[in-house]
Amino acid sequence: MAGTALPSLTISPDGNLQRYLQQIRQFPMLEKGEEYMLAKRWREHEDTEAAHKMVTSHLRLVAKIAMGYRGYGLPVSDLISEGNVGLMQAVKRFEPERGFRLATYAMWWIRASMQEYILRSWSLVKMGTTAAQKKLFFNLRKMKNKLEAFEEGDLSPEHVEHISTELKVPEKDVISMNQRLAAHDHSLNAPLKIDGEGEWQDWLEDDTESHEIQIAEAQELDKRRDMLTNAMALLNDREKRIISMRRLEEDAMTLEELSQEYGISRERVRQIEVRAFEKLQKAIQIQAADLGMST
Repeated sequence: MAGTALPSLTISPDGNLQRYLQQIRQFPMLEKGEEYMLAKRWREHEDTEAAHKMVTSHLRLVAKIAMGYRGYGLPVSDLISEGNVGLMQAVKRFEPERGFRLATYAMWWIRASMQEYILRSWSLVKMGTTAAQKKLFFNLRKMKNKLEAFEEGDLSPEHVEHISTELKVPEKDVISMNQRLAAHDHSLNAPLKIDGEGEWQDWLEDDTESHEIQIAEAQELDKRRDMLTNAMALLNDREKRIISMRRLEEDAMTLEELSQEYGISRERVRQIEVRAFEKLQKAIQIQAADLGMST
């Protein structure tokens, strides 16, 4: 691993967001082969110029991701700054031999940096710290968009029930989180707070994710499928069958059904399921750590 610190960026979103967004469009995207060679130069020779080129070529990715978090009541320039820190961490740790593109790897670091900043700013004491509440916090607005629940104020009982079921959280938590988020929502036509010029929608070309993000997410999904397949190979046939029918199939089997199939008690089936799940978790965590991905 290269020990040299990455060079600092010569441009920053602080002060004038519009100018920054215009500046980062000047940096060309990298072809796969060029990206690979730059990454090798950084890792093997600590070539800071190569690292800087990898960073600047992905600044638009950071800005695009930051726009996805623009509804949390925080300046987009701050989100971009936090995301850029995550991007630089990703470049520093990127291993091109793993076979996937930098964008795939960097998205985890970028989003993690932004989410940590958002959670700090919102105060974990107010929000709660459970994984379920964090999941609700970062998925509620997306689900409202899918349901076309754009109206201000309270969600309809049907929408609350649907979101509660999908995210596996109590309905009261959905209602409470929606009220918190509603208090901080931005209109897409609100002026940029940086200098008062322009509107949010000026910087959103469309509502679909960029081709770069789509490719990165597809690659990420492939990697996760591979990790699950590799982890499943460590289980015996009975463990595979039970964990698949209990946790991986939409039409899950009950403990009673599996106990009858194998001629063992429901408690024994539950024990096998728990043990198999723990094996999967451990194997996936090891693979994810090797790839530099979160689980």
